[in-house]
Amino acid sequence: MEFLPELVLVISFLILLTIGTPVAWSIAISSVLTMLVSIPAIPALTTVSQRMGTGLDSFSLLAIPFFVLSGQLMNKGGIAHRLIAFAKTLVGSLPGGLALINVIGAMLMGAIAGSAMASASAMGSILGPEMEKEGYSKEFGAAVNITSSTTGLIIPPSNVLIVYSLASGGVSIAALFLAGYIPGILTGLLLMVVASFWAKKKKYRLGERSTLKQVFKTFIDAVPSLLLLIIVIGGIVAGIFTATEASAIAVLYTFVLGIIYKEINLKNIPGILLDSSSTTAIVMLLIGASMSMSWVMSFENIPQDISNVLLGISDNKIIILIIINLLLLFVGVFMDMTPAVLIFTPIFLPVVTSLGMDPIHFGMIMVLNLSIGLCTPPVGSVLFVGIGVANTTIDKVIKPLLPLFLAMIVSLFLITYFPSLSLWLPGVFGLLN
Repeated sequence: MEFLPELVLVISFLILLTIGTPVAWSIAISSVLTMLVSIPAIPALTTVSQRMGTGLDSFSLLAIPFFVLSGQLMNKGGIAHRLIAFAKTLVGSLPGGLALINVIGAMLMGAIAGSAMASASAMGSILGPEMEKEGYSKEFGAAVNITSSTTGLIIPPSNVLIVYSLASGGVSIAALFLAGYIPGILTGLLLMVVASFWAKKKKYRLGERSTLKQVFKTFIDAVPSLLLLIIVIGGIVAGIFTATEASAIAVLYTFVLGIIYKEINLKNIPGILLDSSSTTAIVMLLIGASMSMSWVMSFENIPQDISNVLLGISDNKIIILIIINLLLLFVGVFMDMTPAVLIFTPIFLPVVTSLGMDPIHFGMIMVLNLSIGLCTPPVGSVLFVGIGVANTTIDKVIKPLLPLFLAMIVSLFLITYFPSLSLWLPGVFGLLN
């Protein structure tokens, strides 16, 4: 049967997810079952386990545990409070000021920590009670927090962009990092527009206008935190150090900053290291399992089969990109971002490159696409963090979430069909091939 490997892979994976099997185990087991179509059981088991191990044998992946640790240090080190204070002086007096503060704070926090969940936790914990006190609905605050937290996945430094670099066969991490700025900021601005209209419609209270002195003071307080962006991204782009080395520097810098701010002491360190280790272990297991599935699909010629089917539907670039976006939106609803990037990049990248698309541009489309999935049930991790912090439920958050989803879809459309939004900055720095 021509499509038997594809059927075994898809059906077994969906059944395992449906019965509640953890995603990493679902990926590994379905990979083994797919291999059994072609080879005996023992070689199938050993091949998948070997590929899980060799999939983690990459120097660039060392950046992930370091960036996870630096994100934990930032979350505990008082950085979020200073970024929120700075954002408050900039937009606090506008309609929906506290919602706009949430978006800007999430963008800054995401740009420094590179973690959507860390941003959702920090912003929700700090701004949620304040928004309620000012008359904002709990559900609206949660919706803004959930969607804005995902901007940190495309604004560098981003662990997901490092994973995409690995899955794509070595696309420049520096180029991907630079490419993420405009799409990430564009998404944040569109979320701010929607949040502002919603707040105006609901007649939420306006905040006080800040003086130039207050803006300057909060900016000075936030400078040491913002300086990390210049050190990390500037160092990578200038070729002073690699992304992996930059991640280690980020850990050292955030640790020293937490000590200076007197928010971190020796008693905090074991807890921070434990949280970072558990997060890293989950991510690495997902990466190992996903790399094995990616290899199995290649062995069974699944990417080529899917590529032929897509190109058989149409050779029109616009149509193909619509189909790929819809498929990725569907995938994002049911699968976490890291395995989705590792599994579907080798499938779709050859298709889009054959149509003349730059791999850097496609990386932006894929990450933003899957970011939307993090805000949707049943698997959306950021959604569950956001509603957990806000102490509300999914059904109550859906209504204010919908217009914010629409803003993210508009951003995805613009980034898909206007490549210069992603490629202009890497081109300025001479990082395009």
